[in-house]
Amino acid sequence: MFFKQIVTPGLGCFSYVIGCPGAREMVVVDPKRDVQDYLDISRDQGMRISHVIDTHVHADHVSGNQELASRVGCDIMMYATSPVEFPFTKLSEGDTLEIGNARLEVLHTPGHTPDALSLLVTDKSRGDEPWMILTGDVLFVGDIGRPDLVGEAKLDEQIDNLYNSLYGKLAKYPDYLEVFPAHGMGSLCGKGMSSKPSSTLGFERRHNPMLGFPDRKAFHHAMSQDFPARPKSFTHIIGTNAHGAPLLERCPLDRAMEPAQFESRILDGAVVVDVRDAAAFSGFHIPGSLNIGFEPSLANWVGMVVDPKSDLLLVVDSKEDYDRMTTELHRIGYDNIHGYLTGGIMAWVYSGRPVDRLSQITAQLFKGMMDDGEAKSIVDVRTPAEVQGGGIPGAVHIPLADILEGKHDLPEDGSHVLYCATGYRSNIAASYLQRHGFWNVQALAGGFLAWSRAGYPTK
Repeated sequence: MFFKQIVTPGLGCFSYVIGCPGAREMVVVDPKRDVQDYLDISRDQGMRISHVIDTHVHADHVSGNQELASRVGCDIMMYATSPVEFPFTKLSEGDTLEIGNARLEVLHTPGHTPDALSLLVTDKSRGDEPWMILTGDVLFVGDIGRPDLVGEAKLDEQIDNLYNSLYGKLAKYPDYLEVFPAHGMGSLCGKGMSSKPSSTLGFERRHNPMLGFPDRKAFHHAMSQDFPARPKSFTHIIGTNAHGAPLLERCPLDRAMEPAQFESRILDGAVVVDVRDAAAFSGFHIPGSLNIGFEPSLANWVGMVVDPKSDLLLVVDSKEDYDRMTTELHRIGYDNIHGYLTGGIMAWVYSGRPVDRLSQITAQLFKGMMDDGEAKSIVDVRTPAEVQGGGIPGAVHIPLADILEGKHDLPEDGSHVLYCATGYRSNIAASYLQRHGFWNVQALAGGFLAWSRAGYPTK
């Protein structure tokens, strides 16, 4: 049996290839939208992609099922009641798919979504018992899937489903069964996922805190608490996956724009996303642009900040960065990308067009201003869990998600210094506020990390 886990950096998504070289056939489970990795494996291993299986209708990334079906004519398979609008082969509890020496058996494991499935995988060349289980989003390494994405009206039902799947159905299987989930660290489909990409049922039973509740009531209480912020992109991604994602362009155009054309699109309402680092963006940037710098979790932050139906323009340092960015955006369903500024920000500057600055203030300078009694509003944009570990004295806590949703009473004419853990999120927040009329905002360079390492007081 051939088995391979494929990691999508940043989104924390795992997809899988399971096949049999002898049978020259393979299946792809939970594919990402850009499918070249699977096509490469198919070619290199001499195995035809015969099936693609989605364990559920994903909320955090666009499935590659339509892309693969278009490219190789494979069969799309999902749980029988999956709410999608394209043809697919319906899978039910107990169904099996035989691919040479590989056997896949379907388990219905609702909880993250009502129509989720897991796959028991057996390598018949080694034995007749399942070797591993692909758990989709019901069980992660160190966590479990969040049940709230289908809406408040069905939350209690989903929590009960999740309990039944984890404490009932999966409890029947042995400790040695290897666990391969659809997500790992970086995903917003859970709270505290491990960086380790796989585990065993036995280890999770002993060390996963979400599997240690004494009864259904205790589990229900814990799962009724706060969940990670839901990005703007999730509803759009769910809809895209339910309808069937549009096919990606086979030969993307080089959409390089001169400043005049770029400016014209801005005047038509396009959103400018500047992916340079915080220091470069702070030096000068196009007025109204948002700073979401390249880092592994970039796609998650775009999903939090930008409406997925927006027309987008990108400020990048190179064509290579533009290609990387479009791949990241396509993975989360942001397809209205109109192009990038050819020549980068300097082309805009040399054209004589106006620029803005976003002040970065160092920990040393900020501490001196505080000691001198200069009035500054200090805003901590980290998560509640991070704040419990300490912060800057006098800071008001407004999580980034609340700033993006307008859930704050910061005065537009006030003087605000924003900080996060390292400066990345505070620059997102500051650029967002600046775009919405806050003219005197600053970001603490290096964030709380720089402040604490400088030896300054914390609370």
